[in-house]
Amino acid sequence: MSSSPRTTGQDRLWSVDEHLEDILTAVRPLEPIELQLLDAQGCVLVDDVTVPVSLPPFDNSSMDGYAVRVADVAGASEEFPAVLDVVGDVAAGQADLVQVGPGQAARIMTGAPLPPGAETVVPVEWTDGGLGEGPVTGMRARAQAPEGAEGQVHVHRPAEARAHVRAKGSDVRAGDLALEAGTVLGPPQIALLAAIGRGTVRVRPRPRVVVVSTGSELVQPDEQLADGQIYDSNSFALTAAARDAGAIAYRVGAVADDADTLRATIEDQLVRADILVTTGGVSVGAYDVVKEALSHVGDEDEAGSGIEFRKLAMQPGKPQGFGSIGPDHTPLLALPGNPVSSYVSFELFVRPAIRTLMGLADVHRPRTTATLISGKALTSPKGRRQFLRGTYADGSVSPVGGAGSHLVAALAHADALIVVPEGTESVEPGTEVEVVLLG
Repeated sequence: MSSSPRTTGQDRLWSVDEHLEDILTAVRPLEPIELQLLDAQGCVLVDDVTVPVSLPPFDNSSMDGYAVRVADVAGASEEFPAVLDVVGDVAAGQADLVQVGPGQAARIMTGAPLPPGAETVVPVEWTDGGLGEGPVTGMRARAQAPEGAEGQVHVHRPAEARAHVRAKGSDVRAGDLALEAGTVLGPPQIALLAAIGRGTVRVRPRPRVVVVSTGSELVQPDEQLADGQIYDSNSFALTAAARDAGAIAYRVGAVADDADTLRATIEDQLVRADILVTTGGVSVGAYDVVKEALSHVGDEDEAGSGIEFRKLAMQPGKPQGFGSIGPDHTPLLALPGNPVSSYVSFELFVRPAIRTLMGLADVHRPRTTATLISGKALTSPKGRRQFLRGTYADGSVSPVGGAGSHLVAALAHADALIVVPEGTESVEPGTEVEVVLLG
């Protein structure tokens, strides 16, 4: 993380864009490492990868059938089949290949190399399979064929040159660009790397994200609630969101409202964190433990270190914190405690930070415009950028639930955020609005 000094934000209202820019200016992509292919899944490729060997590396058959010369099956029909001598079998992986001469055929299996002398492949369904009893539906094993049936094959249809032959290099050729730097490695990309013989690859690792929720009122799911207690949903939501963003995420059980305990917990977690996320305790209440614990943890010798707490011109999610902590200046984002506020804040600020650490070029959720479908006008506080939950389909978006930052059930049914700009206090149905797509 960069240690450049930031403008102090304690006493002013920050815009959403200013806060995001401050985060993305400070966060840097993780250093590349070499990983085994399966360990590199979900990571971003650092270097271009060129093809060392053509795919396929040799001409091979795309069918079970017979490898023959074109002239030997020209004019073949069921009434007047071409009768060829079978000189042997060619199986996938076979190195010693039979020679196919005039009037000859070699039984060939799918994926097997085209033997020398052969010019095309006749599917087995176009032959009698060497049984002398008319067209067959598939290749039989030698042990199932009657004595002497392997000696000749009757071919009932002609075949053009190189029919049913996969040409050497028809997928990719040696020297071609296989994958560009910046590619995210999913299953098809890993398959290609394996197919061209790459067992390891240089990538930026998936960031390790530690999520810490705070609040003495929080209880873990499956435990009994006492009066005044609620279940801790934020740590589960944000850990899942971090994994969805491409990170390796660790959830820390809720920490009670004690500054020393929280500081100790965060210090313990630094060893496995590329970025830390806290939720709760960033407002102006008497028990806002995150502010109490982290407001003065900066390194006096390191400009820009420490956590700065801010007020943003947004709803939900007005209180936010951002900075660095620990000897490696690990980025820390402190999010509000209300469930919707924390999730919306994650999508707007933490997700782009994670994807910046990954080295991705595009770090933001896709956005589009949509027609607002609503039974009434949407209201928004003046001077705040509001993010309302919604469902998007076919160019239209409908709000889900109200504006309350505690409405977890409504959030569970939303797949978009409806953006109401700072200067807009009312949005009428039928209006075109900006939408952040979450799915």
